[in-house]
Amino acid sequence: MSLLESRMTLRNLRLIVVIAREGNLVRAAQAMNMTQSAVTKALQEAEATIGAPLFDRTNRGVLPTAMGEALIAHAQVILAQIRHAEQELADLRDGSSGTVVVGTLLAASALLLPRAIARVKAARPNLIVRIVEGTNDTLMPQLRNGTIDLVVGRLPVFRERDGIEQEELLDDHAAVVARAGHPLGGRASLTLGDMAGQRWILPRPETTLRRQVDEAFRAAGLRAPQGDVESMSVLANREILLRTDYLTVWPLELARIEARTGAFTILPVDLSQTRRPVGISTRANGRLTPAAEVFIRALRETAARDLSADT
Repeated sequence: MSLLESRMTLRNLRLIVVIAREGNLVRAAQAMNMTQSAVTKALQEAEATIGAPLFDRTNRGVLPTAMGEALIAHAQVILAQIRHAEQELADLRDGSSGTVVVGTLLAASALLLPRAIARVKAARPNLIVRIVEGTNDTLMPQLRNGTIDLVVGRLPVFRERDGIEQEELLDDHAAVVARAGHPLGGRASLTLGDMAGQRWILPRPETTLRRQVDEAFRAAGLRAPQGDVESMSVLANREILLRTDYLTVWPLELARIEARTGAFTILPVDLSQTRRPVGISTRANGRLTPAAEVFIRALRETAARDLSADT
């Protein structure tokens, strides 16, 4: 047994993760319900075990060293696996409960995810579903370290697939959306050139959808629009659209839902370049809890039975 294995406890690992999260020993002590001196002593013991500093002390708090960052990454995975083991044992005890943490991207939030939740709750009413909204650049790190069980939405491009397994469920593409009564809304057909001079609400530049929109304009020989507003908030974007002549791009199913309210219109322009599979991302070689496996089955059934006829 190695020195690290014999002397580093789960409490040590939890403390190191909390210190990194809080960036301050005082706040870490409060979060751990410990005194600051006890936190300092425990950190010194962990550093003695490692044989190197784990954090640099600064006037503004503490920052992980290279050794600290490496240990924190492993500690997050270990603690997540402990939580999963606890959840799996609870699932096995009662056979009907459990918790699944689902990261969701915009493409899944309109229909696939809500219908899957309704399906799984009908069969397992005691199962708890926790939803974490975000983009691939924020959700995939949480998936890798075990904070999230799975991510549902547009599957990430190759540069974000490291350590991730993917399962395709549906195809999706984006639609250009405006308020009802927008000056472009009465046209029978439109080109990207007709929209080049419009004002836009766009996803953030690091998102796949934004890159695809930019590429579609460039492929048409046009300069990609500069978003006056960069946002993934459906509620905020919706309100801006209602009050202005801005345009935005939404996943097709979300656009259809909003268009059925009569407040918005889908503009007749081809954005086939934004086509991308929607599916499930899980951690490669990671063990799924029974609750996560049940939820994934519900996602598959929802995509196959409920949404295949809609798309």
